[in-house]
Amino acid sequence: MSFKFEKLKIWQEAMLLGEEMNLLVENFPKKELYNLSSQLRRASDSIALNISEGSILQSPPEFRKFMGYSIRSLAEVITCLYKAKNRKYLQVKEFKLYYDSSFKLMNMMIAFRNKI
Repeated sequence: MSFKFEKLKIWQEAMLLGEEMNLLVENFPKKELYNLSSQLRRASDSIALNISEGSILQSPPEFRKFMGYSIRSLAEVITCLYKAKNRKYLQVKEFKLYYDSSFKLMNMMIAFRNKI
């Protein structure tokens, strides 16, 4: 047995992104511990959390609302990545890798939401 959301590709990808962001912030300066590091962790974790929450015992309109929260959290992750790049905590090449995978996930999430 498994939960419905565990089978969703978007949830699986969101879980991976959350873990990648958790590892990424380990290299940020200590001064960012309660600022950018924390925000990036919370935003990236929120993507998968909202997908799972919205998929359980929710009506289709309610699930779409939770998907909207997930999509907005992903946009927040992108902004945090820009902040990290601008502050030189992240190389341009590394930024592009995370940006591209986030863009792909965003498109998958929007397509999924539109089918609910």
